[in-house]
Amino acid sequence: MEKRRTVPVKLDVDSHSAALLEDTIDEFLWAANYVTRHAFDGEYVTTSKTTLHDETYDDVREETPLHSNHVQAARNKAADAAKSILAKWKQGKKASMPHFTSPHLVYDHRTATFHDDYVSLATVNGRIEADYVLPSEERETPHAEYFFSDEYETTGAELHYTNDNWMLHIHCKTDVESDTPEQETTENGTVLGVDLGVTNLAVASTGTFWTGDEFDHWRREYETRRGDFQEHGTRWAHQNIQSVGRKETGRFKLTLHRISNELVAEARENECSVIAFENLTDIRERTGASWGHKWAFNRLYDYVEYKAEEYGIDVEQVAPENTSRRCSTCGFTHPDNRESESFECLKCGYENHADYNAAKNIGLRYLRRTQTGAGGGAPVGVRLNSGTLNANGAYEPPADSVGQSASPR
Repeated sequence: MEKRRTVPVKLDVDSHSAALLEDTIDEFLWAANYVTRHAFDGEYVTTSKTTLHDETYDDVREETPLHSNHVQAARNKAADAAKSILAKWKQGKKASMPHFTSPHLVYDHRTATFHDDYVSLATVNGRIEADYVLPSEERETPHAEYFFSDEYETTGAELHYTNDNWMLHIHCKTDVESDTPEQETTENGTVLGVDLGVTNLAVASTGTFWTGDEFDHWRREYETRRGDFQEHGTRWAHQNIQSVGRKETGRFKLTLHRISNELVAEARENECSVIAFENLTDIRERTGASWGHKWAFNRLYDYVEYKAEEYGIDVEQVAPENTSRRCSTCGFTHPDNRESESFECLKCGYENHADYNAAKNIGLRYLRRTQTGAGGGAPVGVRLNSGTLNANGAYEPPADSVGQSASPR
């Protein structure tokens, strides 16, 4: 079984190299958008990488100075995006042709060479070298655990320019032995339910919480900074307000990338074939969230969706009605079951954190939806910290504790 990790590494890039990277990113985005338009230009959406290569490769090579592997990476990105949109259409979801604008660039072993202290990156005009900016060696970091570990192989990277920093997200993998057979299809898989909220940005049905404290702290901090600049009303102040906005977005994106990575890892470690969220429409009205939280929810969902796709994990949304008021144990639904962050069922007495109860209900709603449909490979339970819930809400302990007294957590 493969274990994959992504390690973000900051790069020290001089002005000349930065200009070359910016030009290369511009060409890469143009190529990806060109292939995407071609994929959607017809009666049917073209998703075959081979077909798109045959029909666009020569044109892109003629129009751009990109390395051949960057052209192929742009084609792959367009093909994957087209597949994602087509899948949404088949599910009856609204989606439009994607357009890439975020400054990023995909690298493989032909376009990037990873050294101990620096990386060599291909650009539209030769190669540049950039030193790694690493944390203290005394700390246990992903850099030491994955990137510089002999146990992990570096498979490629994605370069991002955000918050005035060049960040190289390096992909690493290793083969690990598993005591359980590797899950190859969705058959006999389980659902990971995820509840989104203000106090806790995300809570999984496995009992893992991702608090919103850091998000709220920096949101208030950046609001204060903007307010201070607005009092001046000068052009200088306006420029600084824009700078604060870019830094805020950059910081929040990094936070949401981390949470999305951990959510997908949670699903993989628990052998889940589906990650289920509540429908995000009108989530501000239901949760009392700010516009910033609504943006974060949508962005987090998008991140999880495309990262989970790499591992064959589906990401779905279910109807949100009463997920916070319904008892995940007996099904009794009443507004008074929930008080703030506490949930206590008025009928059966089940007590737990309200967001955790909601996460289980979200998973159960998806499970019941699939089991009343066609699904031969439908998931068989909602994954908990220990054991699962079946479609009836009954707790099933882990296989190694069958016969012992166990209760849902």
